[in-house]
Amino acid sequence: MPSFRLPFKLPIDGYVLALLATVAIAAVLPAHGIGAEIMDKVTYLAVGLLFFLYGARLSPKAIVEGILHWRLQSLVFISTFVLFPLVGLALTTLLKPLLGADLAFGLMFLAVLPSTVQSSIAFTSIARGNVPAALCSASVSNILGILLTPALVALLLSSHGGGLDLTSLRDIGLQLLLPFALGQLARPLLGNWIVRHKQLTSFVDRGSILLIVYAAFSEGMVAGIWSQLTWSSLSLVVIIDVVMLAIVLIVTTWAARRLGFSKADEIAIVFCGSKKSMASGIPMANILFAGQSVGLIVLPLMLFHQLQLIACAAMARRYAARADTPA
Repeated sequence: MPSFRLPFKLPIDGYVLALLATVAIAAVLPAHGIGAEIMDKVTYLAVGLLFFLYGARLSPKAIVEGILHWRLQSLVFISTFVLFPLVGLALTTLLKPLLGADLAFGLMFLAVLPSTVQSSIAFTSIARGNVPAALCSASVSNILGILLTPALVALLLSSHGGGLDLTSLRDIGLQLLLPFALGQLARPLLGNWIVRHKQLTSFVDRGSILLIVYAAFSEGMVAGIWSQLTWSSLSLVVIIDVVMLAIVLIVTTWAARRLGFSKADEIAIVFCGSKKSMASGIPMANILFAGQSVGLIVLPLMLFHQLQLIACAAMARRYAARADTPA
């Protein structure tokens, strides 16, 4: 059957369009009642499957090689869990009176999350960067984030009800760390097959995020959270997200070059150190902020997720074009 192609190229990535369409569907047809309960279970299983595939895909050799490249890993770690929180703290402290408590905490929660896995690897690959280092760095970031994110929430957001307790750690571990560990155990049986079928991981990654977005926006619609938003506060969140992303991109690029990293390592550092994971973030928010306005708290994260996709797609193409240009 012949494939159909548009006679023009869309100026925006298809996945971003899918995210926007998901938000629109949630606004018109939100899940509620039994439908919401079913959606929560489906989303839980989808996130667990995603982290299982991450575990099955990551080889022990890649882990060892990535850890041995300690300078690169250290810089990504500092960007994710030190630079981002400091920038987020400065911006939210300055602008909290204009944002309101929930949006300010949402921006701060965004700042303490781990990096993404799939998109970090994908953009590093497109840009001709160090893919094994990106694979290890992003995966280790998510593993460490299971402990560090709740700890930073307890340190910086304790007044908002978030905290580091054994119940939260247990729930986060069961949903994220356990599937990853099971994936590592299953790697001898499934690892090669998963590597050969990269589309499967990509489909589960993007599909789980679309489910997460739909569930979160549905909850917000049913609870009437979005009626609390004004266009001015929404625009301010977008501006802060852009500023936060720009600062981290500039600092990680400058630091990688200043410290003498190769171009391939610089690409991995920039793409792994500048992202925040929605696949980890929203499940964590549901656990750490149970009973609160979770939809409003994760709104900055959902907006940031789309902004980072657009910005990093453009940067990856530019890196790749430079690689193709003769010296």
